[in-house]
Amino acid sequence: MCGITGAIWTDPAKAIDDATLKRMVEALRHRGPDESGSHCVPLSPRPGYSLNPGVVLGHRRLSIIDLAGGQQPLSNEDGSVWVVFNGEIYNYLDLRRRLEGAGHVFRTRSDTETIVHLYEDEGPECLRHLNGMFGLAIWDRTRQQILIARDRLGQKPVVYRTEPGRFLFASELKSLLEVPGIPRRLDPRAVDQYLTYQYVPHPRMILEGFHKLPPGHYAVWQNDQLTIKSYWQPNLNLELRQRPEEDREELRELLTSSVEMRLQSEVPLGAFLSGGVDSTVVVGLMQKLSNRTVKTFSIGFRVKEFDETNYARLVAERFGTDHEEFRVEPDALDILPKLVWHYDEPFADSSAIPTWYVSEMTRRHVTVALTGDGGDELFAGYPRYKAVALARWLDRLPWPGRAMLAGRLWQRLPASPRQKSFRRRLKRFAAMLALPHWPRYLGWIAIFDEARRAELYSDDFMARLPDEDPIRFLLDAAVQCRMRDPVTATSLVDLMTYLPCDLMTKVDIASMAHGLECRQPMLDYRVVELAARMPLARKFRRGKGKRILLETFDDLIPQEIVRRRKMGFGVPIDHWFRGPLAGFAREVFSDPRTRQRGLFDPAAVDRLVEEHIAGRFDHAYRLWSLLLLELWQREWLDP
Repeated sequence: MCGITGAIWTDPAKAIDDATLKRMVEALRHRGPDESGSHCVPLSPRPGYSLNPGVVLGHRRLSIIDLAGGQQPLSNEDGSVWVVFNGEIYNYLDLRRRLEGAGHVFRTRSDTETIVHLYEDEGPECLRHLNGMFGLAIWDRTRQQILIARDRLGQKPVVYRTEPGRFLFASELKSLLEVPGIPRRLDPRAVDQYLTYQYVPHPRMILEGFHKLPPGHYAVWQNDQLTIKSYWQPNLNLELRQRPEEDREELRELLTSSVEMRLQSEVPLGAFLSGGVDSTVVVGLMQKLSNRTVKTFSIGFRVKEFDETNYARLVAERFGTDHEEFRVEPDALDILPKLVWHYDEPFADSSAIPTWYVSEMTRRHVTVALTGDGGDELFAGYPRYKAVALARWLDRLPWPGRAMLAGRLWQRLPASPRQKSFRRRLKRFAAMLALPHWPRYLGWIAIFDEARRAELYSDDFMARLPDEDPIRFLLDAAVQCRMRDPVTATSLVDLMTYLPCDLMTKVDIASMAHGLECRQPMLDYRVVELAARMPLARKFRRGKGKRILLETFDDLIPQEIVRRRKMGFGVPIDHWFRGPLAGFAREVFSDPRTRQRGLFDPAAVDRLVEEHIAGRFDHAYRLWSLLLLELWQREWLDP
C-alpha cells in the first residue's frame, strides 16, 4: 500500500518545482513509510503545438510484494509509459504470464509492472482486467496525457483538482494543499451534505475546486481537457434466479478464491476479528487455506454495549488462531486532533475511533490485515433493512391511515437519551413512515434531517446554499437498481454510496495512518456481482439478513455467532458529551472563532448542547459532526 501524487501542466507559471514535489510526497509519508520516488518531465517544445506538458509523479511506498525491486514510479521497456500505484492487484500473476507470452519483458516481480504492460496493450480498457483495490496514475508520453483511475468499490482513494493549464492528483487532499497559491474555500453544498450523511459524498470535497474520483471510474487529462468515464457498470437491475444450492456453491467458490488471492504477501499478515458473521467467515477461510496459524486481532472497550471481545475470542478458539486482544479506554481529547489531520475532510463516523485503535495495535504485529467489510451491504445485514421491509409492508395501508399511524406513534413515544435504545430507533422509524421510500430512508440515516438543518443554519449560510437537495446523491445511485425490491435496492444503494464514502474512507485512512494495509475479500468484484444479482429471499428472510452466508458457511460459523445480536463498531459518544467532552464542546461552540464563521445559529447549537447534557435528547451524533467540522476548520482553514 502506498501514497501517490503528481501533476501535469501546460502553463509555465503553474509548474511544480522540485521543492513543491518533495513536500507533496512527504505529506503522504504515513501511507508509505518504507521509501519514496519521483519522476519529472519538464515543459518542452512540441512541433505544431506550443509546448509539451510538464509532468511530475511522486510516490511513497509501503513494501508488500517484491520488497527489493518494486520501487515507483515505474515504466515500461522504453520509458513511454510511467505509473504510480497505490493498492494491490490480486490476479497479477495470471496477467503477467499472459503478458510475457505476448512478448513483454518484466524487470521486477511487482504487481505494479503488470499495469504498465497491460496499459501498453489495451489503454484504459486494461482496468477491466484488474482484480484488486487501487488508486493509480499513468503518464502516457506518446499520447501526452495523464490517466487516473480508482478501483470498482472505492477501496482506495484518488482526489484531484483541475485548473486552466494544470491538473493535480493525489491519494489524499493534504498532498495537493502543499502546492503554493491554491485557495482554500469551504463549499457550502459540501457542508450541507456532510451534516446529512456524516461524510462528504463523491465527487465533491469539502473545499471548492477539489474532487474525488468516483469508484469504478477513470479520468484522462489531455490538451487541457478532462474526460471522466466509467469502466465498471454491473447491471444492478438484473436478478438471476438459479437454484439455491447453485448460489451457495458459487458463493463458496468465489469467496474462497478471493481470500486465497488476498493471502499473497511477503510481509506478516493477519486479520481483524470482531466476532461478527463476516469476519468469522473470512478468518475461517484464511485458516483453512493457510499452512500456518493465522494471526487475528480484536479491540474491546469497558462499556459493555460496545464490547465484542467475547465473541471474537470464541471464534479465535474455534479456529485456533494466534489471537491478540486489545482493551482501550478511548481518550477523545487525544484522538480528535489526529482524526482531523488524517481524514483531510470533516468525517463524523465515530467508528473511525475503534478502527484507528485496532489499526494502531495490529500494525505492531503485522503489515497486512484482512477484514470482513462489505458483507452487510452485499447480503442485507444492517438492522435498518428490517425497517425498510416493515415500512414496505405498512405501505400497503392507504396513505391517510399510514400517516395517522406514524403521527400517533411518534407523538406517544417519549424521546430517549440513550445512543442505542430501541425506543429511539422506533421513534425515528415512525417519524418518517408517511414519506416515500427514498426520502424516508434518508430521514432514517441522516445526522441532521432537512428540518433540523434549516433550524441550525444561519440566514447568511442559507443564502449561500444553492438549491441542491442532498437526497440527489441517493437518487442518482437508485436509478441503477430501480427495478429491484426496496430492501435489495437500498442495500445496493448503500453499496454505491455509504460503502465507498464512509466505510472504505474510514478503513483506508485509519489503517494507512499507521502503515497498515487492509484487504477486503468480500469486495472482490466477482463476489459483488454474484450477490447483486441474487433474489432478496436468498439474502433476507423473516426480518433476518445474511441468510446465504449463514447457510453456505454453516461449517465455519459457530451457533453463538449466528444467534448473537448485531452490535456494530462504535464508541459511546453519548456518554462522552455528558462527561469528558462536555466542557470541551461548550468551550469550542462558544468560542468567538466558531461563532464568527457565520455558518450556524449560535442559539440552535447551544440548544443541542444543553438538551443533550441534560439528558432530554440524544444529540450525540449531531454534536460530534459539528465538533469535527469546527476542529477541521481550525486545522485546515485558519491561519
